[in-house]
Amino acid sequence: MSPAEIKDYYKILGLNEKASKEEINKAFRKLAVKYHPDKTKGNKKLEERFKEINEAHQILSDDEKRKQYDFMRSNPFGASGFDPNIFTGAGAQNVRFNMDDLGDLFGGMGGLGDMFDFFSSSQTRSARSKKRRPARGNDIQTSAVIPFLTAALGGNYTITLLKEETCGRCGGSGAEPGTTASVCPRCGGAGTITVSQGAFGVSRPCPECLGSGSKITKPCRDCRGRGRRETPRTITVKIPAGIKHGQKIRLAGEGEPGAAGGPKGDLFIQINVEKNAEFSRDGDVIQSEAWIDLPAAVLGGQTTVNTLQGPVTLKIPAGTQSGTKFKLKGRGIKFSKDRIGDHYVVVKIRTPKNLTPEQRKLFEAFAKSL
Repeated sequence: MSPAEIKDYYKILGLNEKASKEEINKAFRKLAVKYHPDKTKGNKKLEERFKEINEAHQILSDDEKRKQYDFMRSNPFGASGFDPNIFTGAGAQNVRFNMDDLGDLFGGMGGLGDMFDFFSSSQTRSARSKKRRPARGNDIQTSAVIPFLTAALGGNYTITLLKEETCGRCGGSGAEPGTTASVCPRCGGAGTITVSQGAFGVSRPCPECLGSGSKITKPCRDCRGRGRRETPRTITVKIPAGIKHGQKIRLAGEGEPGAAGGPKGDLFIQINVEKNAEFSRDGDVIQSEAWIDLPAAVLGGQTTVNTLQGPVTLKIPAGTQSGTKFKLKGRGIKFSKDRIGDHYVVVKIRTPKNLTPEQRKLFEAFAKSL
């Protein structure tokens, strides 16, 4: 089968080959709504169109299947025949000799034929073993915007996201309950086919089952044969005190489910911290401003200042100038007992407005006395 004979799943979904998984899922959902059998009852042509859309989504939304599909589309053994450059460069990595053909080739050479027969059966067992090997699920990347105080003090934060989970209806098999996948008629369950080139052969993933060795004749109605479904999931994330804007939190096992019983991937959450009207931050240090009246600045006094740990009383010495910075030790970011930042308060003086005639005279007299 040449690449021209392979269905163009990208074209079916109206995408290009560089489409992201998010774009693939979005295109599928849009087309699935349009061509769903519930809306096209009795129209066989549109029902076939829906099956093609579903089949394209099954392949392109699965990383492993998509990789195999892309390989087949770019396979150098097309209608033009043997590519002499296949044994050099990157192409050589994707080719292996078919030992069955080698066994036939050397069958008349005594022990060599038996040796290649042994290699052939070993190769088949190895390929099938690899096909069934569990694979780890993909990681998920997302982001969350959290309040400034949650980032500074730590705490719990709840996020909701769409996650691919194992389909509850089919248990991940992709087949409608009560049915099972059948052996692929093209490869006989091997997952690979052989393209003969004279005395040699090159194995490649079966274009019928894309290397799985089986075909689902009746897809699960909930997941449409994928074995997975996008499900809303609410997760409570523990935010460590002092986390910075742009840092990531890793939640092990909260990623996509693995293949063939493999472990789940991880969830990575990029933390974006909201700005705060009262506080700003520089590393472990918290900064804020405090307004005081003119008499307190001139004669001395005190004012109340909010900190991360609650309000405190700040003493104002006589003669304090606007812009003076005061240090509140140990009132900044607290990472641990041995690592606690400070809080710096910048004082600003509030100038009185709308003085009475009497107050004005008193200020004029005071100004003359200076």
